[in-house]
Amino acid sequence: MLRSLVGSEMCIRDRIMIVNELAEIDELESVLLTDPERSVQGAYAGDLLSWVMGRAEADNAFVTIMTNVNVVAVAALAELSCVIFAEHVEIPPEVVAAAEQKGINLLRSRLPTYETCCLLGRKGI
Repeated sequence: MLRSLVGSEMCIRDRIMIVNELAEIDELESVLLTDPERSVQGAYAGDLLSWVMGRAEADNAFVTIMTNVNVVAVAALAELSCVIFAEHVEIPPEVVAAAEQKGINLLRSRLPTYETCCLLGRKGI
C-alpha cells in the first residue's frame, strides 16, 4: 500500500499507477510512450533543471514548461518515469527524438503547471 500526503489529507493507493494510465487522463495527451508500463510514484514540478535533478526522486513524473533537450537528459539521469509538459507548450522535434533515444516517456497537459499537479494529486500520484 502506498501512502502520500495530498494537501491536508492522506492519499492511500493499493497499487502503483503506470505511465499508460496517465496518458488516458483526458487533460493529458501522450507525445511519446517509450515505456508505457513504467511505474509513476509521485511527481515533481520545476523549471530549474539543476534543482530538479537534485531533488526529484526516481519514478517521479516531472512536470515542466521547459522544452529543450536538457529536460530529457535530466529525466534520464534522475530515472524519472515521464516528463509532462504543462500549458500545452510546443515540443520541438529534437526533444522528441532525444526522448526516444533515451527511452523517456513524454506527455503534454493543456493545464498550467499548478493545475496539472493538482490533477495528478487527485488521481493519486
